Amino acid sequence: MAAGNHSTVTEFLLTGLTEKQELQLPLFLFFLGVYVVTALANLGMITLIGLSSHLHTPMYYFLSSLSFTDLCCSTVITPKMLVNFVTEKNSISYLECMTQLYLFAFFIISEGSMLAVMAYDRYVAICSLLFYNVTMSYQVCSWLVVEVYMMGLIGATAHTFCMLKVVFCKAKITNHYFCDLFPLLELSCSSTYINEGVILCFSTFNILASILTILASYVSIIANILLIRSTVGRSKAFSTCSSHITAVTIFYGSAAFMYLQPSSVCSLNQGKVLYHYFYFVFYFMFYYYILYHYCANAKFADLQPEE
Repeated sequence: MAAGNHSTVTEFLLTGLTEKQELQLPLFLFFLGVYVVTALANLGMITLIGLSSHLHTPMYYFLSSLSFTDLCCSTVITPKMLVNFVTEKNSISYLECMTQLYLFAFFIISEGSMLAVMAYDRYVAICSLLFYNVTMSYQVCSWLVVEVYMMGLIGATAHTFCMLKVVFCKAKITNHYFCDLFPLLELSCSSTYINEGVILCFSTFNILASILTILASYVSIIANILLIRSTVGRSKAFSTCSSHITAVTIFYGSAAFMYLQPSSVCSLNQGKVLYHYFYFVFYFMFYYYILYHYCANAKFADLQPEE
């Protein structure tokens, strides 16, 4: 990455969440606790699925991949943020910044795509139950996961490559708590039209592809559920999708709130950044609470035919 550095800066200064010294230690302890809980939740989910033979199904295979992606995504951002809470100079080198940008883009794109794959899996499980084991075979599931990570790899590579071409010669203070696309582009003194075009194209493709897949899957799911005569059957079918629907809504809702506001409204001040972080934190805590509940009771396993 260093070879592509056309900038005159060697490091960036992150404003972080707050400049008040009296809040640094409490915030450090709080976010350390949140990170530990999130990491343990993801590792626990992966371990539970790996050790429970009745959870060796496509849905849980995708769920373990989602847990892995979430663990990596939070690890890319949180440790550096925690270090900045206890150091006087909240700096990050140019190379570290580009690496963080690349990894964050890779995992966040992969996470959104994985939610779409999980929606398709629920569609097959409910609407084509008799052909579920054939349609969602191990080979198909493996290819779907590979394609998810390929989308993340292509998107992250494109964004980071274009960012490496940007010349940074303005103030190197980044109004964020990690290296993200828009805060970095604000520091550019070269043209950012290519970067903005790449962001627009890839974001439109990734968001539309994922959302259309999710919408099409759930329209078919709801139509099939309404045909079920049994109240218990309808309730059971809805219960398999409720946590996923909640996760999708909050994930894309928070992303839209963060990135799709007009520039005159979205200033990325500390209060707003803090709100975004809380939003994602409570999203994952709520989501995994529900999923642990279903894993413990193995309710999803009943939807799938016997081998």
